[in-house]
Amino acid sequence: MSGAWSKLQKTLSFRQPKSPLPTAENSSSDSKSSSSSLRPPSSPSSSTFSRFSRSFSTTSRSSKRTCAICLGSMKPGNGQAIFTAECSHSFHFSCIANSVKHGNYLCPICRCKWKEIPLMSSFSTDANTNNAGRTRVSPLEDNYLDNIPRVPPPVSLPLPEPLHFSDDEPLPSIILDQTSSPSTVHPETLVLKAFPESSAVIASETISKFAVLVGVRAPPLADDARHQERAPIDLVTVLDISGSMAGSKLTLLKQAVCFVIDNLGPSDRLAIVTFSSGAQRNFPLRRMTEQGRREATQAVCSISANGGTNIVEGLKKGVRVLEERRERNPVASIVLLSDGRDTYNGDNANQRRSPRNRRSSNATSVPDFLNLLPSSICTHNREALAARQLPTFHVHTFGFGLDHDSSTMHAISDASGGTFSFIETVGTVQDAFAMCIGGLLSVVAQELKLTVRSASRGVYIGSIPSGRYANEISEQGKQGVINIGNLYADEEKEFLFYLSVPSADIEQGATKTSLLQITCSYKNTTSEEMVSVEGETVEIRRPPVLSPTDVLISREVDRQINRLAVAEAIAEAQQLAEMGNLEGAQAVLTNRRASLLSSVSAQAGDALCSWLDTELTEIRERMASRERYEQTGRAYVLSGLSSHSWQRATTRGDTTTQILLQGGSSSNSGATIGYETPSMVTMISKSQNLSLVNRSEQAPRQNKTCNLSPGS
Repeated sequence: MSGAWSKLQKTLSFRQPKSPLPTAENSSSDSKSSSSSLRPPSSPSSSTFSRFSRSFSTTSRSSKRTCAICLGSMKPGNGQAIFTAECSHSFHFSCIANSVKHGNYLCPICRCKWKEIPLMSSFSTDANTNNAGRTRVSPLEDNYLDNIPRVPPPVSLPLPEPLHFSDDEPLPSIILDQTSSPSTVHPETLVLKAFPESSAVIASETISKFAVLVGVRAPPLADDARHQERAPIDLVTVLDISGSMAGSKLTLLKQAVCFVIDNLGPSDRLAIVTFSSGAQRNFPLRRMTEQGRREATQAVCSISANGGTNIVEGLKKGVRVLEERRERNPVASIVLLSDGRDTYNGDNANQRRSPRNRRSSNATSVPDFLNLLPSSICTHNREALAARQLPTFHVHTFGFGLDHDSSTMHAISDASGGTFSFIETVGTVQDAFAMCIGGLLSVVAQELKLTVRSASRGVYIGSIPSGRYANEISEQGKQGVINIGNLYADEEKEFLFYLSVPSADIEQGATKTSLLQITCSYKNTTSEEMVSVEGETVEIRRPPVLSPTDVLISREVDRQINRLAVAEAIAEAQQLAEMGNLEGAQAVLTNRRASLLSSVSAQAGDALCSWLDTELTEIRERMASRERYEQTGRAYVLSGLSSHSWQRATTRGDTTTQILLQGGSSSNSGATIGYETPSMVTMISKSQNLSLVNRSEQAPRQNKTCNLSPGS
């Protein structure tokens, strides 16, 4: 035993180095000679390990030559400071300091949480920086050493967020051309139209429910002046980065957000908020100038996924960004994306292990969940006096994948005036964002109010089915008002007004009855002046006997009646499906489809009716079984209801646009049938073209850590 112990001591003493460990100042030859003198003879196993070590070292050296944030070279001697973290990964100091400035304290490569954080007292990309955002140092300057960023003493605690988010970047000063009037800056105004249910009503007849279609259409944007004619926006993205977002979901989300960044104008401002178990503001409200885009992209690239899902905290922080800003762009909106259900608030907090997106908790938890949200997005949480004084921020929600809480996401958007989109396939997230910002970046009218007044004695307004737009009937049925709000370029809204029409006084020689006088008012986004538009008075003939053409129903009115009837049938079917009565739900859809196909407009080949028919068929298929409905049916139906109630396009399933062209038999040949606007279609096409380019370049870039720079 003593002999064995003696041999072990000799072995340990042989392996103990007798000279100091090599330092960074030692030459590589000294290090090699020292290590070789102490190395025992190699065995087959040690040889294998040696080859593995050399391979790992080669890979490590390769990664250390490239900054994982900007993908630029970190070769010594380029005049750039290099920061090596405690996890041994290295980055350009300016890149990692900017990432830390936005609250990212994890290593972008290994996700290790740092105890010592690099800080920079002032980081900017001004005249002293090159196009890549790296500090330029000229060796010809006498004080060039002073221009090299120094690493300040490390801090052990993460930088807290400001108490108030009043650090938004100031808006640019706009100098208006005094020689031009609002009419020359934006010559086109909103267009009003109206169609009575029929052109004539027999003189002796009294009708208790006569339909009049009233529509309003926004002017287009000129291709050469899109940033000048539209209202600039303050946009806050509230993004789910819980653990379930790790992998391809997060990569695709980053690309989608970078696409948004690339398409915002210099007057638009963007803030980025992320949430998992908690929430943080990753990027303050900044103008999307060239520098702003660069810094926003860096903030997006540094996001990582972990933790639970706390939607309420994410929305609260996003709302704070808009509420506490010092200056305000005319349009403000929030984009919320999540792939799961809130595991920290409402009934869901006790169901963290239950399957997601299931009926067991969807129907009951939504009302309580909405009570937790800020009053700026849920107006019913406000006090009565403040209900009309505080602004409401529209939240456009996106259910990502098959496991999100569609009922909650739809309820949030519906309460705030936004839309709910269902991203069934994660690869279409960029197209879904493109459709949304295509609308948000084309607002040409605000505070739009449509007003109709009775034009004759005895004509009264009975009802206004206006979807989710608030309406009011006053003066004992003599006046009706619909508050529409913002209108996108080329966007059209159509509403039915149901009237009571009295008989005509034949003895007085009455041959016509004036029904409605139509006006609208809105704020021009260019001049910021209120504009009033007056439409033509709606009239019908009152003959003693009707001719065959007089009894024909207006196709425009009939197609709108069909749209409302289909939306009501979908809502009824959804309620039956939530109660487990899928058979009853399908019966409702089948009956409505039969009525639709037998209508006057459908028989005439109207494309809107064809679109509605396709929608009813798709919903019936997604309600074929309980499993299918739970998986995709509920989200598809809710996104469709959101679209119909606001007459605004949403993403549904794999389809990002439902554009149908009118056939030759229709008088509106070439018109878009869905709710998509030309600006939306253009942005979707841009997204899809960019995706094709990215896929073609994916192979040579697949080994890079971050290739999310906005496209050109």
